[in-house]
Amino acid sequence: MRSHLLNDTTAERYRRSVTEGIERVAAKLAATDRPFTGVSVDDLAPAIDAIDLDRPLHDTTAVLDELEDVYLRDAVYFHHPRYLAHLNCPVVIPAVVGEAVLSAVNSSLDTWDQSAGGTLIERKLVDWTAARIGLGPAADGVFTSGGSQSNLQALLLAREETKTDNLAKLRVFASEVSHFSVKKSAKLLGLGPDAVVTIPVDHDKRLQTVALAHELERCTRDGLVPMAVVATAGTTDFGSIDPLPEIAGLCEQYDTWMHVDAAYGCGLLASVKYRDRIDGIERADSVTVDYHKSFFQPVSSSAVLVRDAATLRHATYHAEYLNPRRMVQERIPNQVDKSLQTTRRFDALKLWMTLRTIGADGIGQLFDEVCDLAAAGWRLLAADPRFDVVVEPSLSTLVFRHVPAAPTDPAEIDRANLYARKALFASGDAVVAGTKVQGRHYLKFTLLNPETTTEDIAAVLDLIAGHAEQYLGDSLDRAS
Repeated sequence: MRSHLLNDTTAERYRRSVTEGIERVAAKLAATDRPFTGVSVDDLAPAIDAIDLDRPLHDTTAVLDELEDVYLRDAVYFHHPRYLAHLNCPVVIPAVVGEAVLSAVNSSLDTWDQSAGGTLIERKLVDWTAARIGLGPAADGVFTSGGSQSNLQALLLAREETKTDNLAKLRVFASEVSHFSVKKSAKLLGLGPDAVVTIPVDHDKRLQTVALAHELERCTRDGLVPMAVVATAGTTDFGSIDPLPEIAGLCEQYDTWMHVDAAYGCGLLASVKYRDRIDGIERADSVTVDYHKSFFQPVSSSAVLVRDAATLRHATYHAEYLNPRRMVQERIPNQVDKSLQTTRRFDALKLWMTLRTIGADGIGQLFDEVCDLAAAGWRLLAADPRFDVVVEPSLSTLVFRHVPAAPTDPAEIDRANLYARKALFASGDAVVAGTKVQGRHYLKFTLLNPETTTEDIAAVLDLIAGHAEQYLGDSLDRAS
């Protein structure tokens, strides 16, 4: 069994095995002509259930053959231009090279004696991101597993900065279309069931600052503590960007922590054309960024940034075996001192490889392309009587639904759109997402692939309309 350990004696075996795996994936990518095969759970589950994990195959080629049947053949491929569903981006090759390197070396980014240069690379990227945001010279941060963890850590710091023992008095303010992790984080942090105050949004799905001001005033009047305002720069459903400068002004007025969830909109930090859409983000106390959404990085690659590095002390614990206090005096940099995690992958290497290969402008140009594509898609939808489109995009998301020409019960329209999404997924021709707007079912394109064209969008809209109209026609036949 030692022959399977990666070391100096097995380097050639490692090269052969990894090359074979890469060749399989490369061949699959080259041959993929649709984002999904349409396989169902009932079709795929028996094949995986039948595998006896206590009877290994003892051969990488045989395992890869098996993997073709249970995963590679039926995987959902985000690189395909007709994958239009969730916040999953195609990835850039330098980042995938970084993934291969970090997996093999297997550094753990908790302490210096486990990562050395990896620690400094991550710190350099944190400084680079904080500078892009404009947080100032005292800024700091740390890489995380994703936006949910980043939001959790930011709200932990906000909670501790209130210096309030009575958690029942704390309130967090976020728009009605903010990410669910805000409420989840509040629960994990021991806040009360009424801790998150939901603020209504305007027609463009942006937080209404007049309503926020009213709620902040009511909070203080009632003897409660406004712990944090979560502004979203790129909501999951609409890509909408809250009015950051106005929110910053209110946070300053009420001495409230301002957190910006820019998990999606962080691509604008590298944008060549649209950086001004997140003006005001530099006034935040903390910011969430997900490089694996709009920087074209493999999952996972995220970070939480803070204006004041001192606030990260709220996540610091010292263990004699790991990061004893004397290391602080010895100026030994340990990332575990500011992370919620202990063992942590060197995910920063992927972004490092990307920036050193294509640069920030290269990333920004790719993200600008998908923003431009969304604007063109919105014009298509707005001019097409078969569809109702919700808002003009600020980023790269389009929310819409098919509406029949003849007057139809709204509930029946809901069912037609649900059917269209499921039928499209089952066909494998395209993958789209769904959401609800004012209680009604809508469909969603999240455009993160610069290879997607307006022709792709038009073709998928035709497929959606065809499935929806088929459902409505069948429904009429059943009714008659």
